[in-house]
Amino acid sequence: MAFLEVLATGPLTLVEDAGRPGHLAVGVGRAGAADQSSYRLGERLLGNRPGRAALEVTLGGLRVRAHGPVMLCLTGAPAPATIDGAPAPHASPFTLGDAQELSLGMPPTGLRTYLSVRGGLAVRPVLGSCSTDTMAGLGPPPVRPGDRLPVGDAVVAFPTVDVAPVPCPGADTVVLAVLPGPRRGWFARPEALGETVWVVSELSDRKGIRLEGKAIERHTDYVDVELSSEGMVRGAIQVPPGGQPVLLLNDHPVTGGYPVIGVVRSADVDRAAQLRPGQPVRLIWQAP
Repeated sequence: MAFLEVLATGPLTLVEDAGRPGHLAVGVGRAGAADQSSYRLGERLLGNRPGRAALEVTLGGLRVRAHGPVMLCLTGAPAPATIDGAPAPHASPFTLGDAQELSLGMPPTGLRTYLSVRGGLAVRPVLGSCSTDTMAGLGPPPVRPGDRLPVGDAVVAFPTVDVAPVPCPGADTVVLAVLPGPRRGWFARPEALGETVWVVSELSDRKGIRLEGKAIERHTDYVDVELSSEGMVRGAIQVPPGGQPVLLLNDHPVTGGYPVIGVVRSADVDRAAQLRPGQPVRLIWQAP
């Protein structure tokens, strides 16, 4: 069986797939690739069966060596890639020959690059998924130098598309559509969420994106009121007492006690997953 030998990982490299839905009632979140659309694109370009495991690489730095020829595809943040020093394509399948090395640099825009493998990574699943959940500690541990990742054979067809002409994540202000949340009435002026240009905090991670800007004030009826914990979803925007919003991502806690002012549309959460610390964000209210 062919496998990828990990030589370097960069800041953070995780094994992720489509996630493990259906376990919220027992306190287990979905996890999975933070940018689901980029992940799914790589899987389709390789002709994989749905839900195969891939690598989620944060800010580049990954280096792997092939043991046996493997077909790969890079999607998401456009990390500059080389095969034994020669350029490798983005959003286009390519072959990494036996003993060849693939290296990823830091992407000029975006945060997360996905390295998909034809056949998927044959990693042992937990509760039906190979995803790493950084909140619950489920799934495989973060990828480390020296790891050997076996390649599976879960394919449905041979790829027929040479390249996918998809836009790369931008570096400018990103606009995200927000639907009204269940606790919108807890705030004096919920419209303030859309009037502020927020900045992504360095404290953001796969659990949530912390935003910095003008604090959102609570309605006077709720200034000293505590909210019982209630279910949370990917894309929910919680507002802690300090007034700085937190946009929940894939590894979010399944319950939370901060009021949810709004919920970002699913497709826009994928775009949010590519936001880098310091990048400006606008949250625009949409009708439900």
